[in-house]
Amino acid sequence: MVKVLKSEGEYEIALNRLYDLMQADVSPDTPESDEMELLALLIEDFETRHYPVLPPNPLEAIRFRLEQLGKDDRELGRILGARSRQSEILSGKRKLNLRMIRALHRELRIPVVSLISDY
Repeated sequence: MVKVLKSEGEYEIALNRLYDLMQADVSPDTPESDEMELLALLIEDFETRHYPVLPPNPLEAIRFRLEQLGKDDRELGRILGARSRQSEILSGKRKLNLRMIRALHRELRIPVVSLISDY
């Protein structure tokens, strides 16, 4: 019987069952495929409640996004309007202001929640 996962033991059992189902050649629209979907949802819910992933701090988010886009730190100077600001921001000497946050969100598509967190 599938039910809401309330303990680490139940979580481990669900993970093992899902793994077993994934190893089998489960056809779509079968009770086993329905069980796989339900287990995946229950596991995701348990992990969200017990192992939350915190957003990165703003400096990590900026560096990561620049790297993802294949851009160097100079791009940050272009977005913020001055190379000196880029240096101050990346060194942690200067905090992001609202105008900077908006520009970074618009230009680099960094989620605002990552840009407003403490660092």
